[in-house]
Amino acid sequence: MAHDRPHLAVIGAGPAGLAATIVAASRGVRVTLIDSAPQAGGQFYRRPAPGLGARRPQALHHQWHTWERLDDGLRSHVQAGSATHLTDHHVWFVERLPAGLTVHALLGPEQEEPVTVRADAVLLATGGYEKVLPFSGWTLPGVLTAGGAQAMLKGTLSVVGRTAVVAGTGPLLLPVATGLAAAGVRVTALVESADPKAFVRRSRALAAEPGKLAEGARYAARLLRHRVRTLAHHTVVEAHGADRLQAVTVAALDADGRVRPGTERRIACDTLAVGHGMLPHTDLAETLGCRLDGMAVHVDDEQRTDVPGVWAAGETTGIGGAALSLAEGHIAGRSIAARLHGTAPDPAEWAGAARARTRLRAFFAAVDSVCAPPGHWTEQVTDDTVVCRCEEVTGGAIREAVAELGAGDLRTVKLLTRAGMGWCQGRVCGPAVAGLAGCELTPGRRPFARPVPLGVLARTAETEEQ
Repeated sequence: MAHDRPHLAVIGAGPAGLAATIVAASRGVRVTLIDSAPQAGGQFYRRPAPGLGARRPQALHHQWHTWERLDDGLRSHVQAGSATHLTDHHVWFVERLPAGLTVHALLGPEQEEPVTVRADAVLLATGGYEKVLPFSGWTLPGVLTAGGAQAMLKGTLSVVGRTAVVAGTGPLLLPVATGLAAAGVRVTALVESADPKAFVRRSRALAAEPGKLAEGARYAARLLRHRVRTLAHHTVVEAHGADRLQAVTVAALDADGRVRPGTERRIACDTLAVGHGMLPHTDLAETLGCRLDGMAVHVDDEQRTDVPGVWAAGETTGIGGAALSLAEGHIAGRSIAARLHGTAPDPAEWAGAARARTRLRAFFAAVDSVCAPPGHWTEQVTDDTVVCRCEEVTGGAIREAVAELGAGDLRTVKLLTRAGMGWCQGRVCGPAVAGLAGCELTPGRRPFARPVPLGVLARTAETEEQ
C-alpha cells in the first residue's frame, strides 16, 4: 500500500460509509473503514453469519443488488490495498491533533484492547438508533424494538415468538411486519399511530418520490397476502403478562392524539415489536465539537461539518433511509478525495446524487411530520411505569422532579432522579424523559462515545506523555 497517499478514516460500514469508502479509494485516497460489526453493511444490509449457511439471504432485503455492488467494490479495493476494513472495532473517541486526527477504538467483543488509527480526514457515518416510548408493561420479556426484531431475523434467521404485534409509527414497521410474516410468525396486527388523513395532506411532497410510494404499495400487498390486520391511528396502551408477554391492549386515537375511550381491544400475542422512529447517532460528532441542528449533525453541501477535516453522511445527519445515505456518502467521498488532494471539488461531479439528496430529504421530512408519536402519549405512562430501565426510574419520579423539585431540563431531571445515568447514558430513555418533563430533547454531552475501561484511558495518557 502506498502510504504517501492521503488517509481517510471512515467510521461506520453502512450504506453511507461504504459509498464514501469506494468513491474515495477509487480517487487515490487511502481509506480505513472502521466498524463495530463483524461484517460490512450496517443495520440495513445486515446479513446472517456465514456459519448459519443461509441459502437465500437476499430474501430478507429489497435492495440486494445494490448491496452486491457495494460489497464487490469494497472487496476489490481491499484486495488492491487502497482500503482496509477493520471489523469489530468500537470507536469511543476521535482526537484532533495538529498533524491530523486520531481515531481511538476498542477491539473485540470484550472491548478492552485499544487500537488507534491516524488519518488526515474522518467521515462520520455512524447511523441512527431507534426511539421507543414507554407504556405499561413495556419491560416484559417478549417486548422488543421493531429494529431489534428485524436485526434478529436478518442476522440470526431467528424470531422471538410465534404470534406477534408490530406497533408504533414510521416506515420501519412495514418491513418488520412483512419480514416476520414471511418467516412464519403469525402477525396478528400492525398498529400504526399515524392518521391516514395526514398522508393525504402531505400527498404532494410524498408523490415527488414515486419509487418510495411504490415500495410502500408492495409492502401493503404483502400485508394483505399474509392477512396482517392494519390498525391505523391506533396505539398500544398496555402490554400484559406475568413472566412474559401474553397480550397487548390497543386503542384508537382521536384527532388530538388521545386514546378514544371505549375503543380498547385486547390482542393475544407472545411478541410485541414496537418503535417510534429513529434518532441520529451523534456521540462522536459531539465529542469533536461539531455543530448540531437539533438532534442531527450539521453539514454543508459537500457533507462537511464545521470542524476542519471532519465530514458526516447518512443517518447521523438526519434520518432518511438507505438511498439518502448512499447519496450523501457518494458526495462526501468525492468531496474528501478532492480536498485531500488539495483541489476544489466540482459539484457537477455529484449533481445526480445532490438531486437525489434534495428529493429524499424533502420526502422524509414529510414522512416525519406524518409519522410522529401520538400527541398525548405521555398520558398513557402511569406513575408506576418504568421509564429509565437502567436505573429503574418511574414516570412518577420524573413527574415529581418536575412538579415538586422544579426540574425543567433533561440534565436536572437526571441529577434528581438518575434517569439517564445507566449503561445506555440516556439514549433509550432520553425521549421519554423529555416528553414527561415537558422539555426539549437535546443531545447529551459526553466526553466519550461509549464506556471505556480505565486501563485503556491510563495507557492512552501514558502514551501521550511519552
